[in-house]
Amino acid sequence: MSHTPQSPARHLRRLLELLAAGAPAEELGTVAAEARRNGATAEDLAEVEQATEAALRVHSTLRQHRRREAELTALFDTAGDLAALRDLDAVLRSIVRRARMLLGTDTAYLTLPDEEAGDTFMRVTDGSVSELFQNLRLQLGEGLGGLVAQTARPYATPDYRTDDRFLHTGSIDAGVLDEGLVAILGVPLLLGSGSGGQVIGALFAADRTPRTFAPDEVALLCSLADHAAIAIDTAKAMADARIALAELAEANAVIGEHSAAIQRAEESHDRLTDLVLRGGDVSDVADAVAGLLKGDVAVHDGSGRPLTAVGAHGGAASGDAGGAHGGGEDGAGAAEAADLVAAAKSSRAAARAVFRDGRWVCAMLAGQELLGCLVLYGRPDLDGPDQRLFERSSVVTSLLLLLRRSVAETENRVRGDLITDLLTAPDRDPAGLVARGRRLGFDLDRPHILLAARTGGEARDRLADAAVQYLFGGGGVSAEHEGAVVLLLPPGGAGPGKAARLAAGQLGQLVGSPVTVAGAGPAAGPRAIADAHTEGVRCLRALRVLGRAGQGASVAELGFLGVLLGDHHDVDGFVTTALGPLLEYDAQRGTQLVRTLRAYFDCGGSLTRAKEDLHVHVNTVVQRLDRVQALLGPDWNTPEQALELQLALRLHLLSGA
Repeated sequence: MSHTPQSPARHLRRLLELLAAGAPAEELGTVAAEARRNGATAEDLAEVEQATEAALRVHSTLRQHRRREAELTALFDTAGDLAALRDLDAVLRSIVRRARMLLGTDTAYLTLPDEEAGDTFMRVTDGSVSELFQNLRLQLGEGLGGLVAQTARPYATPDYRTDDRFLHTGSIDAGVLDEGLVAILGVPLLLGSGSGGQVIGALFAADRTPRTFAPDEVALLCSLADHAAIAIDTAKAMADARIALAELAEANAVIGEHSAAIQRAEESHDRLTDLVLRGGDVSDVADAVAGLLKGDVAVHDGSGRPLTAVGAHGGAASGDAGGAHGGGEDGAGAAEAADLVAAAKSSRAAARAVFRDGRWVCAMLAGQELLGCLVLYGRPDLDGPDQRLFERSSVVTSLLLLLRRSVAETENRVRGDLITDLLTAPDRDPAGLVARGRRLGFDLDRPHILLAARTGGEARDRLADAAVQYLFGGGGVSAEHEGAVVLLLPPGGAGPGKAARLAAGQLGQLVGSPVTVAGAGPAAGPRAIADAHTEGVRCLRALRVLGRAGQGASVAELGFLGVLLGDHHDVDGFVTTALGPLLEYDAQRGTQLVRTLRAYFDCGGSLTRAKEDLHVHVNTVVQRLDRVQALLGPDWNTPEQALELQLALRLHLLSGA
């Protein structure tokens, strides 16, 4: 099939269109082939081929220009990254990624020396898939990278595995093989120029197929390496500057804190000294410490009871610690006191304040005797100067407590003589006893709870001192009388039984041995106080006979024994205490539980005889006794309780109810 020859101009126009469209060199070569197929003359074909060669040269020149433009753009972008350097790792990753992109390699990576380990490690990789290669470490002089670092010159190899210019090692060859690398180009990261330049790492580009790297590619990678060296050096300089600034700021802060600590120490010393000289109380110290340390402060005695508090924490109100004796502590309060005592003992052992359960606790000591503890709330971040201030405050508080206790012991001895005279002869001069008490700051006409306490063995000699400690700050008084220790204290909202139980527990802790305490009152006036003492002594004797040593109670809590031992013989109160639930149930529902219980006891516990006496079915008796058990508790038929119930039933019957 013949073709009509076409003008060479058409083919030349086609070459220009392909060049304008950026077509690859292969498409340019097809123009001459197309002219040949179309039957171009030899002269026209030669002209087209010459034009194709010129087009290929233009294409190559354009490609080089575009590549150079991309390289320059990358270098400018890298320079911009350096100018806005914030994250060194981000800049290095950008450089390695651009090296891989511009050289068209499969991978690129950057290594830095590890000064501590004395070798080189992979800092950044791009295009790597081998974990073994990414964790590779090189010694100086090993492999291509070691040679680059040692000589400070670029090196390239078309096939690393067969190149014997480098010192091959098993670990390096294994990493290169695992990554599949063949051709590698490495250039040094240099700081400075000439022979004085310092190598701080190396930048690499590598292919997984054989390749010869052109000189302009080596030059491009060297330019990127220079930028990387600048980035590393700049980051190091900035890091050093930040460290220097931080150290300077820290030094200034330390100087400022030290100056402030000295000033605060002077202020606190002046305030606390002034308090001591003015005869300030523990509450004044607590208030001053709270103001100095910007927190809530409480002072507790050696058993954990609150003496004073400033702020929202600390327990009892300031100046009313005596309420703790009369009012008592519930289970939560007792646990809180035990926790404080344990923390205070830890503070004593450590000879410093300790942080426990969100609060600071510092022991207050007289030698090794634990007088109590100073507690600070709301300052979990207590630093060195403030902690030392807190600890010094506990020393001042200890001195005030010792002084206060010494005064209290002296006053207690004088008041104790008054109590001894009152109990010995209450009717000799009642008015004189009351007047004498008022001169001593103790009003006998006010109601008081009387406690009689006794212990055995060697602890007996410690009981009097323990009583003084127990009453410390509470407004009470104690005295030894007829082998027991007598305590008079304000009621504080608690009855004599509860006050006796609290005192038994606290005094037992203070003397280290069980203490039995009997309570009586409240009583006002010499004669009533003396009668309360007589009742308390009888109750104390009954507790010992009942085997309740180490416990506390009042005569009203001893059941029928209380009726016998008490001065007022409260029969109605005893009956109500024993039978109250049954009486109330019968009154509300019209039942006969009291009559059934009386018949049961009268018949010697026989259900058959009881049902005949009551004229009811035996099941009715059983049901009524089940109700009695539900109201009185499962121990209603034990010998001791059955005796009290029978006595109460007799007294109830005798009363005509």
